[in-house]
Amino acid sequence: MDQSRNVPAGEPVRNPNDAPTKNIVDTMIAAGNFTTFANSIKAAGLTNEWAAKGPFTVFAPTDEAFKKLTSGEYDTLVKDNARLKAILNYHVVSGRFAARDMKSGEMNTLQGSSLTAVASASSPDVRVNGAHVTRPDIVATNGIVHAIDAVILPKKWQLLAAAA
Repeated sequence: MDQSRNVPAGEPVRNPNDAPTKNIVDTMIAAGNFTTFANSIKAAGLTNEWAAKGPFTVFAPTDEAFKKLTSGEYDTLVKDNARLKAILNYHVVSGRFAARDMKSGEMNTLQGSSLTAVASASSPDVRVNGAHVTRPDIVATNGIVHAIDAVILPKKWQLLAAAA
């Protein structure tokens, strides 16, 4: 995916009169439906990093998305700080990408591997690794958040999990 088509950090994505006042982490907390994801960011010690200058685009699983994990999977994940950080950073890309500007293709994540975005100019539907963007373009001072309906994992991790 061509990541050069991002909106400059100083430009709001939606309405120029609605300038954001909170960073990504505080924006997710204020939204009210990212409680598990926000708590995971805190548990992993990523709050300061994600509240930094940016810009970042976060594909944030909603609380409902976390409920789709198998029983005990989240608790196990929280106990493995290195894996938790990696999975959380897999939900973040550098740059500010509004849903309308996204193109199909690979996007490099902060975790170090890529995720696959599928977007269509004729449809508002955007997906990342199969997860649907359910609420796009939640603007923050240091980036943008897109709510997604699943917790996403690097492809190699999905294959390992399936083989285990």
